[in-house]
Amino acid sequence: MKRAGFTHPWLPLLLLVPQLAIIMVFFYWPAGYAIQSSFYLQDPFGFGSTYVGTDNYTDILKSSEYKRVAWFTLWYTALVTFLSLGIALLLAVKADKVIRGAKTYRTLLMWVYAVAPPVAGLTGVMLFNQGNGPITELYAFFGYEFRLGVNYSDTATAMVVVAVWKQIPVNFIFFLSGLQSIPRAVREAALIDNASGTRRFWDITFPLLAPTAFFLLIINITYALFDTFGIIDTLVKSEPGNNPMTLVYKVFVDGFRGNDLGGSSAQSVILMVLVLALTIFQFRFLERRIHYT
Repeated sequence: MKRAGFTHPWLPLLLLVPQLAIIMVFFYWPAGYAIQSSFYLQDPFGFGSTYVGTDNYTDILKSSEYKRVAWFTLWYTALVTFLSLGIALLLAVKADKVIRGAKTYRTLLMWVYAVAPPVAGLTGVMLFNQGNGPITELYAFFGYEFRLGVNYSDTATAMVVVAVWKQIPVNFIFFLSGLQSIPRAVREAALIDNASGTRRFWDITFPLLAPTAFFLLIINITYALFDTFGIIDTLVKSEPGNNPMTLVYKVFVDGFRGNDLGGSSAQSVILMVLVLALTIFQFRFLERRIHYT
């Protein structure tokens, strides 16, 4: 096996400096500053700050509104992750069987991946518009008045639908690649051993897709927690009010709208700890059930 050679022992470290500098500036420094700010009550205009210890954390954990947002975030993340993975897996299985027009079919399923989250949110606003939105008119046909930005459950439904629509192409690409990487000999042997397509999928195909599914599980949870910010901000029309919001969006609302910099910093620290705990749980317990070939 040919190994890379460096004429000077400091050259590898020198090549890492740009990447380390980016991580330091855009991750470690903001994270450290957020931790420091969470212990202070800060003037929004930068005229001073007062050390309050853990009062910001205590106020957050006692807040009924924060608990409501946390429960919605949990429900929203689970629903977006489950639906995005499930629908993408179903489409990938169907696309893998297509022979005629396969490239066109796959392209139509993947093009949404190029849409930015705010643009996806704007598309959702158009679809759920109370005046002439196609989906709103469909609800009206069945006698239901869909009110985006007014009704809590209606807005939550729109958020989930748009977020799932935006994420399906990413999962579809990975699932389809995983299906196409399964050796033909394995498929033929499974066809001989079991005539049921459903049993073949759950007994043979899905276990071989387990590493891909585990990777996508982490990606989709991260997406639902953080990357749907643009979708939510567009759908609630920058006026959250009593509309549903996730923990990440609440950090933005409290920090930049409510000018509670210390409280929003404490919220971001709590969110970082929760994500770290979730990541450790996934890799320590879930990954043990995954078998890589």
